[in-house]
Amino acid sequence: MFLTIVSLSLCILPASAGSDATWREAVPGYRYQFPRDHFPHEDFRTEWWYYTGNVFDAAGKRYGFELVFFRQGTQREAEGKTAWDVRDLYLAHAALTDAAGKHFWYEERLNRQGPGIAGAQEGKSWNGNWSVNWSGETQTIEAVAEKFRFHLKLEPEKPFVIEGENGLSQKAEGRGRASYYVSFPLLMATGNIDGSAVTGRAWMDHEWFTELLDPEQVGWDWFSVQLDNRTELMLFELRRKDGSIDPYSSGTFIDAEGKGHHLKREDFSLQPLAKWGKYPVEWRIQIPSLHIDVTCKAVLQDQELRAPGGAQKYWEGAVDFRGSQTGVGYLEMTGYDGRVLIGSQTR
Repeated sequence: MFLTIVSLSLCILPASAGSDATWREAVPGYRYQFPRDHFPHEDFRTEWWYYTGNVFDAAGKRYGFELVFFRQGTQREAEGKTAWDVRDLYLAHAALTDAAGKHFWYEERLNRQGPGIAGAQEGKSWNGNWSVNWSGETQTIEAVAEKFRFHLKLEPEKPFVIEGENGLSQKAEGRGRASYYVSFPLLMATGNIDGSAVTGRAWMDHEWFTELLDPEQVGWDWFSVQLDNRTELMLFELRRKDGSIDPYSSGTFIDAEGKGHHLKREDFSLQPLAKWGKYPVEWRIQIPSLHIDVTCKAVLQDQELRAPGGAQKYWEGAVDFRGSQTGVGYLEMTGYDGRVLIGSQTR
């Protein structure tokens, strides 16, 4: 969902040097414009493009993949006018889960903005030789890491949805503690992993904001659910210091026609069932109004992303869903290794 620069993820981002007052806030009344809003919003401090998915080779071997591009603003207005002036910092995460081989690999890279180094613009985001390129709403992602590589074409099988209510995904009480949040909930993925042809399903999230969480919120559990009946779910719960679940937790149900339906906290329940270390890697998800009662289970227990240098850890990986429906997806859990950082604030 993120110091001197150490690391970033949905849970860790570098601190901003600028005052909050110089950045735009995510507030009601935003007028979305596409394709413009698929691309960078430099007047907001923090932004990410998040790709996850489950794919299979011809022999049925399963892989989970993740590729994330983060933009963190360091100053609202550039002080100079050369190509090397640092206005934004860019971090990227790439991960691969080999379910059958029981391997999980992860790399990250942090770069300053600069020609040929890292950046985001209309139609493209990149960090070294990791990239996403857009052609209409088809997105091609590529990552070449030390122990794995993938090249995948992602084509929408449903339209994107705007998460939250009335165009705003509120995360906490108070003005600006929110994000603008767009998802592609069903992407057909084709391409190759380590040279083997694969096909499957992917999910893409794009969020931009300046502030996000309340000081009493310590982390979240986030689920993307792609069910075999061609419906999807996005669910997140925000955990508070006192152990309670924040009422701003919410989600979206995407029906078979691709229409999104907002879910409030009282519409669903998330119950941890089994743990791997600190992390609940098995959950029961119930949505009575939709007759959904499924168990979420990690395909590999150790899918923890461990940032170098002793920075905070978080868990994100491929999962299966079984019960009233079946499907695949991704689970992210942050804040189990201490309260996380987002922008200039600890969360």
